[in-house]
Amino acid sequence: MVLLPIKCPVCNGTDVTEHGNTSNGKQRFIGKDQTCEGKTFIQDYSDKGRLPETKHQIIEMTLNGSGIRDTARVLGIGPVTVINELKKRTRSTRSESQFFSNPRA
Repeated sequence: MVLLPIKCPVCNGTDVTEHGNTSNGKQRFIGKDQTCEGKTFIQDYSDKGRLPETKHQIIEMTLNGSGIRDTARVLGIGPVTVINELKKRTRSTRSESQFFSNPRA
């Protein structure tokens, strides 16, 4: 029996604990480090579109001028997944820019 350390993708720490199961029975984990934002993660994702590396590649390909269909075809995911990820990133950057550019605060 081999025990592999599980690393948190948010804080890269190995101090993680089990945090329930998903609807399809996979174990969910959460980082226990103080600097961790407390997001849960799964060891083995079944959807490619949920992988943090894939989400990062979506943003990189978009910034390099790739279209939605091209990005989806190259990464092996659906175009709706690409659109939803870009919408999430747009909302988060828009709210941050409003926070920093508000002169009344």
